[in-house]
Amino acid sequence: MPATPKSRVVNVAEAKAHLPELIERAANGEEIILARGGKPRARLVPLVDARKALRVPGKGKGRFKAARDFDDPLPPEVLALFEGRR
Repeated sequence: MPATPKSRVVNVAEAKAHLPELIERAANGEEIILARGGKPRARLVPLVDARKALRVPGKGKGRFKAARDFDDPLPPEVLALFEGRR
């Protein structure tokens, strides 16, 4: 788990003393690597907002195809079902 330019290695004892600050730094995009005895043991990273991750304009471009008759009027028997007629 090598440190990246946006990460900082912090000893567990230091992390205990500065946890609120480290949480804010992680929330702002910094990766905090927690180490014990000089060996990386865990990462503190920002949470990904699932709503943002799902709603990316153009994310599905080219993955879906509409039928050629997509905009055509519905057949009378199907339209009758939607309108509550049988």
